[in-house]
Amino acid sequence: MILSVPDMSCGHCKAAIESAIAAVGSRAKVDLEEKLVEVSGLPESTVLAALKGAGYPATVIG
Repeated sequence: MILSVPDMSCGHCKAAIESAIAAVGSRAKVDLEEKLVEVSGLPESTVLAALKGAGYPATVIG
């Protein structure tokens, strides 16, 4: 799934997002410039909750 994360703006944000997704059992492919995150293998609700908990609310766009 592909998510839009509008609050992501720096390398720290990228690392925090990657850590949040890793904590729930997957890997995140982060495109900082486009503010997009790609995750597979997890339910949408799990990914959204992990990102929200890390302070980066996201919207599924694909």
